[in-house]
Amino acid sequence: MKLLRRKEGPSLDSRLEALAEAVTLAEGRLPGEAVTGARAVAERAGARRGLSVEHTVAALAGATGSGKSSLFNALAGKDVAAVGVTRPTTSAAQAVVWEGAARGGADVGGAVGDGAAREGALGEGAVGEGAARDGADGGGGAGGGGGAGPLLDWLDVFGRHPAADVSPDFSGLILLDLPDHDSIQLAHRLEVDRLVELVDLLVWVVDPQKYADAALHERYLRPLAAHRDVMVVVLNQVDRLPPAAVDRCLRDLRRLLDEDGLRGVPVLAASARTGTGLDDLRSLLGSRVADRRSWSARLSADVTTAADLLATASTHPASPASPAGLARQAGPAAENGHLAPATAEATRDVSRSSRAEATEGAAREGEAVEGPSTPRAGTAVPVLAAGREAVRAAPLPEAGADDVSARLGRRLTAALEQAAGVPVVLEAVAKGHRHRAVVATGWPVTRWVRRLRPDPLRRLRIGAAPLPAGGAAEGTGAGPDGQAVGRTSVPAASVVQQAQVDTAIRDVGDAAASGMPGPWAAAVRQAARARSRELADAVDRAVGATSSRATRRPRWWKAVGGLQWMIFMAMMAGVVWLGALFGLDYLQLPEPPVPTLGEVPWPTVLLVGGALAGVLLALLARFAAWAGGRRRARRTARALRAAIDEVAADHVLRPVEDELDRYARFRAAVERARA
Repeated sequence: MKLLRRKEGPSLDSRLEALAEAVTLAEGRLPGEAVTGARAVAERAGARRGLSVEHTVAALAGATGSGKSSLFNALAGKDVAAVGVTRPTTSAAQAVVWEGAARGGADVGGAVGDGAAREGALGEGAVGEGAARDGADGGGGAGGGGGAGPLLDWLDVFGRHPAADVSPDFSGLILLDLPDHDSIQLAHRLEVDRLVELVDLLVWVVDPQKYADAALHERYLRPLAAHRDVMVVVLNQVDRLPPAAVDRCLRDLRRLLDEDGLRGVPVLAASARTGTGLDDLRSLLGSRVADRRSWSARLSADVTTAADLLATASTHPASPASPAGLARQAGPAAENGHLAPATAEATRDVSRSSRAEATEGAAREGEAVEGPSTPRAGTAVPVLAAGREAVRAAPLPEAGADDVSARLGRRLTAALEQAAGVPVVLEAVAKGHRHRAVVATGWPVTRWVRRLRPDPLRRLRIGAAPLPAGGAAEGTGAGPDGQAVGRTSVPAASVVQQAQVDTAIRDVGDAAASGMPGPWAAAVRQAARARSRELADAVDRAVGATSSRATRRPRWWKAVGGLQWMIFMAMMAGVVWLGALFGLDYLQLPEPPVPTLGEVPWPTVLLVGGALAGVLLALLARFAAWAGGRRRARRTARALRAAIDEVAADHVLRPVEDELDRYARFRAAVERARA
């Protein structure tokens, strides 16, 4: 009996490799924002994995007045965050670290004392006297970057506190209290956006009055639907409602989350004031911390998000980061929670740059902005910005053309043949063969007349002189028998013929790009036209080199030419013999005996027979040359077609096939990354 094992998906490492491959293949094809954002995901994932994987960074995020700071204090076991009714109350992220149980009572690495917790948050990057950003003190000294200090440094969170309750269930938990996502301070909102894209676990704290706030659902929950495995929603302040109203609120909140694509996300009812539901929340956080997989689940969702971004950048002409893209509202999320396009996360440097630019803009508008930031170079598309206009990412379509050469090459070759003057060349090949045959095998008495006529092939500069000692000059090549092959004198292509070539190239690009996404279809069409300016010269050189083979002399020409000279010598012998006999008769000298062939003297046989035989042999050789010229023209036509096929493949078809192969590999890499 065989035991069937459940098929596991690809590992996070393989998906990151697939994402990196897709980013490399998308260079120069997709909008730069999408490629930069996807690359940022891979870089950020590597940075996060290089830090402590024994810690889980959970963030309490919510709107003003939702009670997240009160909930933060209740979980921390002491008053860390200031609680009040003014807005905003939380101005910078703070962290409580549960590390004592895991490290045998060691201090929190890089943590600050209670009094200095908020002095170094976000503003100047300064920390209290107990802080050590390099993690040299306390728990930050774990090998391999395993302490909380380097991880909090990477997050740019400087307000750090040890937990009052050193519960072993929370060992390795780093709990953050974020500013209000609806704060009137722009810097606070940007800080929330930055950390929402970096933390391992998101705990959204809502209250009965604003749990259906569109700002929360459209700006955060819906764009982060792919991250539902690392998300928890807490309905706080339930002590203000009767039990029946609590149930109704929970059901309505669940409905809204399902519509946002967050089906299955835990929803808890709690009250920081009375302690209701805190045990359930602690238990859930403890299980997530003990599992030690929230960081990888977060990175996995980020990879899916970045892959969806690349897919959407392929299928949608408007970039997610463009104003047109951001103006579109997000559609309903699919049941499986994949949202496209979700863009890659901004790196820490990029986030600082974005915050600084927004801070400067807010300052110009008169807003009171806290915490100056130092802008840094680089841009990337945040996950939230892409997700806010996201729709379900459909699988990338396959390329339409299976075999470009077989399906599209014939028409292109035919157009190139006409533009290159192949019919003119073939006619010249046949005529040139007959011309050279007459010169080589004609009757010696009259063949010199043929030499006065120009060779049709040489008029087209086909069959040039041998190469000089230095080799071929620039723009020329070597033909058969060491001949120099450069530009021919074939008439240039007419406007109509050039238009036919352009149309054939365009048809190749259009047919090959059929069914492909817009940017990749444009890349295929561009690949078809990329070397079109070189096409005319390449075809002309191919015609010259191939047609030069038509100048080779058949061996029988030499034999027939030798026979003609033998016949001519016999005829001349008859002429001399008859001349001698005529001279003897004129001088009245005795004539020697003359042999005869029957009744005809041999001198007459040699003269008349030689003349008749030479003319007859010349006629037979001319007929054979006519037939040979036709055969040579047919062979040259096949050779020219093959040569032009090769030029068309090298300049048009292969670049198109390379682009199709690039898209196929990109598509496969994106699908692996999205798995």
